[in-house]
Amino acid sequence: MKFKNLLSLKSLIVLGFSTAIIPLFLGVMYAAYGLQETSALGRTINSQVFEQTKTIHLVLQKASDIERKARLFVLLSDPALRQPYERESYELVRTSFKQALSDLLKLHVDNKIALLVNELSEKENLIYQQIIGSEIDNAFELPIDEAFLGFRESSNTLSKEFEDHVEHTFNELRQLSESLEQGLLIKGAILLLISCLFVLALLTVLSRSFRQLDSSIRRLGSGELQEPIEVTGPADLRYLGERLEWLRTHLKALETSKQQLMQNLAREIEQPLLALQNNNEWLFNASASGLKSPTPDIAKEMNLSIEKLKTISEQLSKYSQLHAAPVLDQKQQVDMQALLESVIDDFHDALAAKSISLKKLIKPINMQGFPEQLRGLLEQLLSNAIKFSPAVGEIRLMLREAGDQMELEIEDDGPGLDSEERSHVFEPFYRGSSPSPTEAPNPSPGLGLAMVQEYVSYHQGKVEFIDPRQDQQGARVRVQIPLDIED
Repeated sequence: MKFKNLLSLKSLIVLGFSTAIIPLFLGVMYAAYGLQETSALGRTINSQVFEQTKTIHLVLQKASDIERKARLFVLLSDPALRQPYERESYELVRTSFKQALSDLLKLHVDNKIALLVNELSEKENLIYQQIIGSEIDNAFELPIDEAFLGFRESSNTLSKEFEDHVEHTFNELRQLSESLEQGLLIKGAILLLISCLFVLALLTVLSRSFRQLDSSIRRLGSGELQEPIEVTGPADLRYLGERLEWLRTHLKALETSKQQLMQNLAREIEQPLLALQNNNEWLFNASASGLKSPTPDIAKEMNLSIEKLKTISEQLSKYSQLHAAPVLDQKQQVDMQALLESVIDDFHDALAAKSISLKKLIKPINMQGFPEQLRGLLEQLLSNAIKFSPAVGEIRLMLREAGDQMELEIEDDGPGLDSEERSHVFEPFYRGSSPSPTEAPNPSPGLGLAMVQEYVSYHQGKVEFIDPRQDQQGARVRVQIPLDIED
């Protein structure tokens, strides 16, 4: 459940953005790393090939120089014609040639080139031995032209082999670059596919949630209130679904309440209208037959019926006004202790008429609210308690602060309410099965507690009938209202 709560619309947007960016970032980083490695390898190979090429050219140049010096030394084989510096010059060229070969071997050339370098060195040594040996016995062991030809062929072979080696090296570098490029394309395609699949899954989840919301709103708009609303997906959209479900149950309750209101209204009006009709028919018949009618009694009954209809009309008008949104600037700071004491003073005569004692536990409380509605709430609850209390009874009244709420309890010694009636007493025109000890000849239409419910709802509170205290059997009502209601 915690994981589902984390999947809010905001987190999914961030996750989707990350899913689109991270593969791209990884692809760029991989490409940068590959390019860096390839670039470093290319620079290394280019540097090595450059040094090797330069040294090979030097070796070939020195080989040409040593061949020229050796041939000149052979041409001047007669000691009488040869100058002393000729051998020194030959030795210098030869030393330079040997140094070039050594430098080439230090460049870590491959084995085949190293073998050709050694072969070239051996053939040069062979020429040198023949030339130096010929100074002693004036005879060459091998034909000198054949020795120079072999030396030249070895030089050419070394040059060709090095060219093949360079070509092979750059071919490998090109293949490595092509392999890297292909790898980048494959990995990029895989990452793109993963991103697309994830985004597609995300869009599927969101689309399903939005379709559920759209379907739910359409059902509410068309008045289909029976099927529960359930929205799956991110926590934000699930919360919207929960609010729509609350709205559905609220609308369903309002529809039920409206039907009950119409039925109860029809039932309440039916009795006085029937009485008026019967009295009117009796008067008409009496007038037609010339009988003398008990006019005072009939007038009294008709007056009671008219008064009841007038009371119903007034309470209906007052009840209907409650459904209009209250003016927000009417909300003000209310001293509940002073307001309750004022209401008690207004009911002093009614309490005294039935010799009802009032047991109070009232604490000072200041809260935000609508004074007229709070007064109406207190008057209606206290009026009900007096109405259903027996003579010489007691009403227990408590006002206190409970946390961040105002809590009001009123308990009487009347017949009380059973558990089944408690869920219906706040419905318009509902009257309990237990009559008051002094039932009036013209009972109220039953809108008082319905208006109390509306008053409490506007104050974002709760009202309910709860179990009486120990050793008591009367009705006990509790009202809880926040001290600071939201706008």
